[in-house]
Amino acid sequence: MAKVLYITAHPLNETQSYSMAAGKAFIETYKEVNPNDEVVHIDLYKENIPQIDADVLSGWEKLRSGQAFEELTAEEKAKVGRLSELCEQFIEADKYVFVTPLWNFSFPPVMKAYLDSVAVAGKTFKYTEQGPIGLLTDKKALHIQARGGIYSEGPAVELEMGHRYLGVMMKFFGVPSFEGLFIEGHNAMPDKANEIKENAIAHAKDLAHTF
Repeated sequence: MAKVLYITAHPLNETQSYSMAAGKAFIETYKEVNPNDEVVHIDLYKENIPQIDADVLSGWEKLRSGQAFEELTAEEKAKVGRLSELCEQFIEADKYVFVTPLWNFSFPPVMKAYLDSVAVAGKTFKYTEQGPIGLLTDKKALHIQARGGIYSEGPAVELEMGHRYLGVMMKFFGVPSFEGLFIEGHNAMPDKANEIKENAIAHAKDLAHTF
């Protein structure tokens, strides 16, 4: 039995968002194909995802200096403790499904905060004399991303940084398999928007059989 984290970073649901519609089609089909797997939905707009702020940095420094967790302030304990929970949950999973829109050439800020929470030395990667090495070498990941314009070809390719950033982080963590499912052009070609959406949903269902 595998554990799957279904990580969504969109304030809207599947009736309003192309990426969420494809994501829902994927995860529902995945559950049908893999009924014994555990799927955990992490809605980043509803979960408590602490940002790395002064409390977090202060708490981490105290722990590194040998202080006990109980000695941290209430704010430090709440934030540092939550970040630790998120990281452990990430490590325990076998597969990751990220669902995001393309906003301003990247993804919503809460996704960056989440990735920061799981990028922990000694947990998801380690430093060596040859440089950092990823520790999650037995995982696989998928990114479902909706793009209103066309970013798979032409000059706009270089502007897309959401999927590329996720790819860099997965490589940094040592994740050997990282795929992308892209829904694009629905804003640029509104007359084809429904066709684009339906094709993406069909593709998502097909991909769920092999992920």
